[in-house]
Amino acid sequence: MNLRLNSLAQMVDQGARIADIGTDHAYLPIQLVKENKIQFAIASDVAAGPLENAKKDIAAAGLDGNIETRLGAGLDTINSADQIDTVTIAGMGGKLITQILNDAWLKDSIFETLILEPNIGEPGVRNWLMNHNYQIKREKIIAEAGHTYELIKAEKTNKIVKLTEKELFFGPEILTEKNEVFYQKWRGQLAYHEKLLLNLNKAKEKDLVYMHKIESEIKMIEEEIND
Repeated sequence: MNLRLNSLAQMVDQGARIADIGTDHAYLPIQLVKENKIQFAIASDVAAGPLENAKKDIAAAGLDGNIETRLGAGLDTINSADQIDTVTIAGMGGKLITQILNDAWLKDSIFETLILEPNIGEPGVRNWLMNHNYQIKREKIIAEAGHTYELIKAEKTNKIVKLTEKELFFGPEILTEKNEVFYQKWRGQLAYHEKLLLNLNKAKEKDLVYMHKIESEIKMIEEEIND
């Protein structure tokens, strides 16, 4: 597996029963079973093509008895009899991830552990987690093949664990570590934000609310990369 999937695998607890949503080739559950980290997983995808790929790869690995494939949208493929305690969702936008989680939540389909890798919109994912009584336990920011990824592991609690605006924006655990990838990402984002603000200022009709938001984000980024 690549660095991104290996990093996600490291976040999975020993003996977990996982549902990998948007599984594609089922690389993550296959690796977890091979490592004897888990014994059972559901590999789920909304598209028949990727699920067929998953079936072939699972069969090739000789793991048909450990990994079930399910065709369907989001977490609709999971039921209480599956006894899933951990959900992994990787490689989707933050809005889609929160929509999948929220649709399940509204049906009282709630899971103890969520391991998420949004490819955009990370603050919105953290905000959803906070407002639904999940506490972020681990985060990791990594770079691979020209892309930056933020991985989030959260566990269910019985109360809201408040995050500050900065923690929502950057990630509470990522802020604590602030590795070299963090600085690389946010130096690039600072340049992007500054160019965006310049263009917004040139507009005939200025969106003052949006401009204020970008200005606020520029200030936060500057504070964190120049501390």
